[in-house]
Amino acid sequence: MSETGTVARTPRPGAQKSSGTTAKKGERAAKEKAVVAVQQLMGEEESRNPEEYQCTGVLEADFAELCTRSGYTDFPKVVTRPRPHPISHSSASTSEKPTLDDQRLSASCSLFSLESKYGFFWPTIQVELEQDDGKAVKEIYIRGWKVEERILAIFSNCLPALSQLQAINLWKVGLTDDTLSTFIALLPLCSPTLRKVSLEGNPLPKQSYHKLMAMDSTIVHLSLRNNNIDDYGAQLLGQALSTLHGSNRTLVSLNLAFNYIGDKGAGHLADGLRLNRSLLWLSLAHNHIQDKGALKLAEVLHPFELTHPEVVERRRLLLEKAAQEWSRWPTSSRQAEARMEREKPQIGGVSNVTLVEKMQSMKTLKGLTKKKEKPGEVVKKEKSPTQGVPKKEDTTKPGKVTIPEQKPSKGKGTKPGNKEKRSILLESEQLVAEATELINPLLEPMEHRDGKVFMPGNKVLLYLNLLRNRITEVGLEAFLTAVQYQAQFAKPKSASKGPVGLLWLSLAKNCFDPQCPMNIMIQELMLPKDPIKVKLKDEEAPPFST
Repeated sequence: MSETGTVARTPRPGAQKSSGTTAKKGERAAKEKAVVAVQQLMGEEESRNPEEYQCTGVLEADFAELCTRSGYTDFPKVVTRPRPHPISHSSASTSEKPTLDDQRLSASCSLFSLESKYGFFWPTIQVELEQDDGKAVKEIYIRGWKVEERILAIFSNCLPALSQLQAINLWKVGLTDDTLSTFIALLPLCSPTLRKVSLEGNPLPKQSYHKLMAMDSTIVHLSLRNNNIDDYGAQLLGQALSTLHGSNRTLVSLNLAFNYIGDKGAGHLADGLRLNRSLLWLSLAHNHIQDKGALKLAEVLHPFELTHPEVVERRRLLLEKAAQEWSRWPTSSRQAEARMEREKPQIGGVSNVTLVEKMQSMKTLKGLTKKKEKPGEVVKKEKSPTQGVPKKEDTTKPGKVTIPEQKPSKGKGTKPGNKEKRSILLESEQLVAEATELINPLLEPMEHRDGKVFMPGNKVLLYLNLLRNRITEVGLEAFLTAVQYQAQFAKPKSASKGPVGLLWLSLAKNCFDPQCPMNIMIQELMLPKDPIKVKLKDEEAPPFST
């Protein structure tokens, strides 16, 4: 009993020692856990603040670092876009080198095909570099994997550092209307060199592609192939090209091939081309356009009648243009202010007339000034010492910008005494007129027939592709009329005076015989204007001549 009792009592001091050691170990473990927790918190803070990272301009490193800071582990890699091996034509006629080069080329191609067989579908971000410089990324290609909001958020941080970025290509990346809005929001953050955007194979339920063509957009080349765009989407795109009160002035090429655009959609796009003077290249290949849509497109290429709203808008613009030219005259010289004070009693009741009546009364003032200023420049010399009195009166009258005061100044500006000033004013008028014409083509010279106003037509569009649609000879005849009209501007008039119309028109693979007379006539008329065919003809001429 005692032995067993002593045995039961003896482990107590050992037990106290073991409890002390376990307590020390627990404290150490707690400290280690605290350190790990602090490190985790620091890592979470870094991951929560990826914007604190300063991008270096190397997309591969910046994208990886931003992904890790954002807690995104399984992110795609940035790789260089593979290029085809160049084949030298000069080595084809030598003895042994071409065979060795061909063997190396075939080996590299087979190796590349094996690697790309399984790696083609891996999510990657392919980049095209300028002279193999990691910081000189020209184009970005993303294809075949879904681009989500977090990827676009990372792009918004790393893409602005790419100073030479020129193009972004997104092919079948599962864009939605929301992610498209996010993508559009990051475009202004990129380099000003970014001019090309390709969103192919990304059908959207709301078809909000027109947001890429806003008035403040800097996109020059836009490709929207294979996006299931129908007539509703074409209507939105046509309104983005131009409306009655404004137009897109940056977009140069638009690719809408492989969609579902019909006659109504083609009509909406034609309406957008009525007042658009920036688009040079338009592809509507592989759509469902028939004769009605073809007639609408062909109508824009030759003189067409203005609608009533367009006529009203044209009159408003002309009145605004006259008012702007009129308001420039008081600042031409100080003599206008002196003459204004002298003739003020004669024109005191002109303040409430319309602009047209003011311009007519201004012409009468021109005749009066010509009669008074027949002595020539002597009158100017006599005025110079006496000009101080009215000038002081002008300085004591602030806010002197009423319309009656501006009117005689214009009459003064057209004085025949000084031809140099007159020529300068005429040149400035031409510059203002050209600027306003670029803003709105409704200020172009019009043709009046039978009480109707006709616009000369869109002669800025150079390339139109209607390959593989459903156009018959009815639509073909309309295009023949348009081409015949535009052909007259290519020969007698010089190209320096402005655009001359279509240089390339494709109507192949439609519902008419390619050998029909109208199609042959179109080809004959377009052949001298097509720059590619003319160049090929010039290159093939010497061999045939020998």
